[in-house]
Amino acid sequence: MPELPDVEVFKQYLDATSLHQTIKEVEVRHQRVLKNVSEDALREELRGQALESSRRHGKHLLVELSGGKWLIFHFGMTGYFSYYKDEKQEPPHARLLLHFDNGYRLAYDSQRMLGGIELVEEPEQYISKHELGTDALSEAFDLQAFKKILAGKRGASKAALMDQQSLAGIGNIYSDEILFQAGIHPKKSVSDLTEQEARSLYQAMKRVLQTAIRNQADPQQFPDSYLIPHRRKGEKCPQCSGEVKQEKISGRTAYYCPTCQT
Repeated sequence: MPELPDVEVFKQYLDATSLHQTIKEVEVRHQRVLKNVSEDALREELRGQALESSRRHGKHLLVELSGGKWLIFHFGMTGYFSYYKDEKQEPPHARLLLHFDNGYRLAYDSQRMLGGIELVEEPEQYISKHELGTDALSEAFDLQAFKKILAGKRGASKAALMDQQSLAGIGNIYSDEILFQAGIHPKKSVSDLTEQEARSLYQAMKRVLQTAIRNQADPQQFPDSYLIPHRRKGEKCPQCSGEVKQEKISGRTAYYCPTCQT
């Protein structure tokens, strides 16, 4: 599932291709992706408007329209954007197409349609409605704020990182990497973390997410010391060459190195 780094890459792609272009036509290929607006209402709202700006909050992309409202994109497990002109370049599972007056189109492609698109008056309304916590890469989110979140937790460290109501943006894959880089076992209780471990976890979180964004969220471009390219049962740990283990933790499949993570 696209997590914070993936959505940040989608944001950069949209910003580079689609901002400040007038929408000529709106084509909905499958209404299932529309969450609180009908096809006719969406078309009426978007025609003649432009995508003015964008911001990301956790795993959600919020796009401001020139008329003042906001489009919200959630990408589910398989969603992404594709910007193209030639119809032969259309992605295979385009669910929404924005036709721009320059002849190009922006497609929201989602094979499994587990994400969705909403239209809201303003982004804080959406964030509040969905009870999303602080964005993990917010500039205002410092170590003290992170420790305050941890202070209210009693479960596994992996589950705490993935709790979107407390901390928005981190999912199954990047929680594993953050814990690996911090040297903390995913089952370790948050209440048992030392002061130094909490600091290491915070620093690893910021570092891992920023590294992933710099590398376009492509595991093949990650540093050799990262777990994600080796995130398979029985694979060798990139730091100690021990065996990577797989285990269900808080209902999710976790990968970790029992030697490097205590």
